Amino acid sequence: MAEELISENAGKTSGHLTKSLLAVALLSSFGSSMLYGYNLAVVNSPAQYIKAFYNETLLERHDRTPDDHLLTVLYSITVSIFAIGGMTGALLVGRLVTKYGRKGTLVRSTMLVFVGGALMGFSRWFRNPAMVITGRFITGVHSGICLSVVPMYLGEIAPKNLRGFLGLVPSIHICLGVFIAQVLGLSELLGKEEHWPLLLALVVFPTAVQLMLLPWFPESPRYLLIEKGNIHATIAALKWFRSKGDIQAEIEEMQEEQRSLSSIQTLSVGRLLMDSCVRWQVITIVVVNIGMQLSGIDAIWFYTNDIFRNAGIPEPHIQYTTVGTGAIEVIAGMLGCFTIERVGRRPLIIGGFLFMGICCAGITVSVLHQAQIPFMSYISVGCVIGIIAGFCIGPAGVPFLITAELFKQSHRPSAYTVAGCLNWLSNFTIGFVFPFLQEATGPYCYLIFCAICFGVAIYAIFIIPETKNKTFLEISQMFASRNKIPSEELASNGHLKMALMNGYGTLGIREEK
Repeated sequence: MAEELISENAGKTSGHLTKSLLAVALLSSFGSSMLYGYNLAVVNSPAQYIKAFYNETLLERHDRTPDDHLLTVLYSITVSIFAIGGMTGALLVGRLVTKYGRKGTLVRSTMLVFVGGALMGFSRWFRNPAMVITGRFITGVHSGICLSVVPMYLGEIAPKNLRGFLGLVPSIHICLGVFIAQVLGLSELLGKEEHWPLLLALVVFPTAVQLMLLPWFPESPRYLLIEKGNIHATIAALKWFRSKGDIQAEIEEMQEEQRSLSSIQTLSVGRLLMDSCVRWQVITIVVVNIGMQLSGIDAIWFYTNDIFRNAGIPEPHIQYTTVGTGAIEVIAGMLGCFTIERVGRRPLIIGGFLFMGICCAGITVSVLHQAQIPFMSYISVGCVIGIIAGFCIGPAGVPFLITAELFKQSHRPSAYTVAGCLNWLSNFTIGFVFPFLQEATGPYCYLIFCAICFGVAIYAIFIIPETKNKTFLEISQMFASRNKIPSEELASNGHLKMALMNGYGTLGIREEK
């Protein structure tokens, strides 16, 4: 029976961008990755109204006016608690994707958005600032889960020649979410004092669309075969996503990966960190994920209006300048998505970080001299736009993509847990510390970001290989010499040929003679 199912699709090369592949990439990103971008930027526009709400409620409860420092701390907590929730969600990824699968985890996590959105939406009605902070935390948990699961899911359902393209679809939606938050935050739309709870609560609508449609799509074929051993469900899922082409080669590649694993059980984070066979892969995801957040992009997203204000942009023009940067984000993200399969992963991540580093240095120089040279304020704005564009072209999506590509099935969930925790911890650090860092060092704080960007670019030049059009096993073999592991040990354990599917649809393995 299994042979019949495969033979129907034999004879053509798999790797076409089918409607099913594109639909699931757009849908999973729309209800997850876009919300991450939206939540990053949505607190920027109503910042003064949220602070005023905190001021009013504290005055009502304690009969005294809080000082500016306390309000700054409370607002910083409101911004950065999203990252604490994200880190909490990232810690849950390994267990969730192993128990419920990739798609199953995405569907179940939508409940978090409805709870968090309701808390934020009704916070002013109940006169409770804690509801805003709690709602931000819960939506952060959702984003922490989905920011790892969506790239994992898309990386596993995509043929290798489309893995880069589909892997960057979530980054486009992150940029789109930021842009939507900036547009809706305009004073002509929802950027008014009476509308800020609604602005925060709008996250429930994209999630509702995802919840209605995503359950109809199949689970990851790699998860179904390697972890569940369900060959019939695997074939059905591949036929759904491919619709044409030879799926036999893909199934054989999955089987070969399965045989290369010492165990099909998911490794714990502790065992992943102790595994010398993946030492440099782990170091790589640590460097790129920390670098992605400490590059300064979160400071730009969280505090765009304040940065433009300090750059000398007239107050009435700031919100429109901010929206302009959001449009550039979307364009840059699409440029990266549509070029990654041509130029590869390394050029995008190296070029993106180098360009961001140059622009960070440019902000420092321009802000220091804008009092003497008026046009320097425009240079400062240009550098902010440059940082955003450089980030969205490569560093926004490539780290999530290569986290999937550098690890085999048994290591991947824990790798995403490590990457996600570091990503969110760095996000929290920037969100909470940046306003105080800016007060202490002024424009020189961007030189710190500059050094980090250049450091990650140099690491990528010397360490990270190109993974374009490579299978997961081939990528593991590329790291074999650096990890001091004989590459033949990463094949089929040196004693196994390709598995054959017998007439009963089960896996048959024959030893090499």
